Amino acid sequence: MNFIFISLDTMRASRLGSYGYNKPTSPYIDKIASQGVLFEKAYAADIPTEVAHTGIFTGKIGLTTGVVSHGSELTSLSKSVKWLPSLLKNAGYNTAAVDNLYNLKEWFARGYRHYINSSGSTRWIDGRTVNELASNWLEANGRDPFFLFLHYWDPHTPYMPREEYLGEFYDRSKNPFDPSNTSMDAAYNSAAYPFFKYHHYDLLGSVTDADYMNALYDAEVRYLDDRIRELDEELERLGLVEDTMLVLFGDHGESLTEHDIYWDHCGLYDTTVNVPLIIRWPSRIDGGHRVPGLVQQVDLMPTLLEAAEIPVPDDLDGKSLWPSMLGLAEGTHEHVFLSECAWQAARGVTDGRYKLIVTYDSGPFKRPPRELYDLLTDPAETNNLAEQMPELADELQRLMDEKVREKLAGREDPMQKQLEIGLPFRRRIEAILGEFGLSWDDWWNDPVRAKFDEAVEQTRKKRIPEGQAQ
Repeated sequence: MNFIFISLDTMRASRLGSYGYNKPTSPYIDKIASQGVLFEKAYAADIPTEVAHTGIFTGKIGLTTGVVSHGSELTSLSKSVKWLPSLLKNAGYNTAAVDNLYNLKEWFARGYRHYINSSGSTRWIDGRTVNELASNWLEANGRDPFFLFLHYWDPHTPYMPREEYLGEFYDRSKNPFDPSNTSMDAAYNSAAYPFFKYHHYDLLGSVTDADYMNALYDAEVRYLDDRIRELDEELERLGLVEDTMLVLFGDHGESLTEHDIYWDHCGLYDTTVNVPLIIRWPSRIDGGHRVPGLVQQVDLMPTLLEAAEIPVPDDLDGKSLWPSMLGLAEGTHEHVFLSECAWQAARGVTDGRYKLIVTYDSGPFKRPPRELYDLLTDPAETNNLAEQMPELADELQRLMDEKVREKLAGREDPMQKQLEIGLPFRRRIEAILGEFGLSWDDWWNDPVRAKFDEAVEQTRKKRIPEGQAQ
């Protein structure tokens, strides 16, 4: 048997047709879902990318491994921690990855016989590149049992889809640069603007229509859907479909203006932490099954090990998804615990109906210390019930605090350690502002982009010789 393990970076579950979206973003992924098992309430326990993937490949949440923050120099992963590709390699599987997470942390290359770094001359990785590298590897190595990890980045910012993909999602009679449209003002005046000016907005021009930005995201998802189709057609050509477990998962989702988060993946709201998870294995799993209960990303490791008949370590936080896939259970967990420590520091817990979020450092955002949401009646998480239902909020917080104490087992809390030196993404903004003589307090107290844009423009003029400015 074989495994193809696919990370759909920044894929928001609710933006896929099989998860209820009413626009044609994912016809082929929806087809795969109909051929396998779809998990309706799959959660990323830790966000964003670095911590999510660490949990996926260790079967352990960040409180267990100590890896809770993205882009932090404080984090490391002991080589004694069991790693999914290493266990599969030791069991005789040919292991390979088309990925660039190694550029973030060295441990992402562990356990692979072939690690094919997908990074090129630019920061952007096109799904066509991933497919080309994957196809070449499969052609040469697909005859023996293998584990192949593929990491697609297409829905991640900057959203720059091919022009032909945009028409289905944006009314071409509209002008996305219309100066009378003010729907982008909140994004341009947010405290995170200095970061996104460089990494997103400047690449798109002076967009004024927030709907256009959302359409760009949808077009990127649709483009990726075609790349998944191409990959699957290659598997068909090579005769690998029947005996290959194909796993599609999101590492985190994306907020598309909700909760004052503009085209980014922070916040423990379902837009970011409820991720797609679809598993297809035609020779072993009946198609068309949907799992309604709570599962989480760390459940993937024990699931794959069980499929490969490799002993599952007894110290994992994840639980096998096999009972749920076979219709013997509705999920794997009564509660899922959530964590982030990049833009802001917060923890949360959900039982599938209610969700509590406790914020310790709101970073560039304005957040209440506690948020409680009824996901059944308020799926958009807009009505904070923490003051109306204090007993339930207290009960969930006690449960969460007990989980933290249990997992730390006397060790220093890595989130508190990170907060002592500052959140990684705040430090990124501070570095950008510092280049132009501005401070975090300058921006936070007067978050008007004109000040920043003026400083950038003056610096640009100084760097370009007179008469050469364009």
